[in-house]
Amino acid sequence: MTEDLKPIRVDIVSDVVCPWCVIGYHQLAKAARETGIETEVHWHPFELNPQMAEEGENLREHLAAKYGTTPEGSRQARIRLTEMGAALGFTLEYTDDMRMVNTFRAHQLIDWAGDHGKAHDAKLALFGAFFTRREDLNDPNVLAGVAAGIGLDRGAALDMLMNGDKAELVRQKEHFWTSRGISGVPAMIFARRHLVTGAQGEDNYARILQHTVTERAA
Repeated sequence: MTEDLKPIRVDIVSDVVCPWCVIGYHQLAKAARETGIETEVHWHPFELNPQMAEEGENLREHLAAKYGTTPEGSRQARIRLTEMGAALGFTLEYTDDMRMVNTFRAHQLIDWAGDHGKAHDAKLALFGAFFTRREDLNDPNVLAGVAAGIGLDRGAALDMLMNGDKAELVRQKEHFWTSRGISGVPAMIFARRHLVTGAQGEDNYARILQHTVTERAA
């Protein structure tokens, strides 16, 4: 395969409870489909709330405390995100009792799934588990079920999570990105050269992909 036909590598630093990460990824995927430019996505861990307690927090209360979001602001944001997700084929099911959770174990699962060639499948499955089914991604049994759902061994996944086999490595990977200035997600790096933050929309992603192809061919 010639260089100009190779998929464009896109490294995405994100958290599994970040709605804009879901939106941004699906915008990118749509742009790739519509332009016919193939991408190779690599996911990297980032925790929006690394100090989140084991029991988590009510999502609306969490957003109010962290960002000062009002109840009406929260409602409007949820409507907007839900509509954007639906337009991209992804279902966000917000409820008043939805909880923000600790995601460190979820990132360990993604890393472990990557050892089996299924990091991408795990990431997308976790997005669905949290935003569509509102599952607790800090629960090892829930995470093991997600692993089973993508064809991995449930018992092996549970053992890995309970033993913390991936904990140190995931911490190192998180530090790698934060030490390089990543403080918000999604953060996408195209072809290891161009950093783009936030969900940019299909049109912008299409332009970025086209520019990257042109630049590579020059």
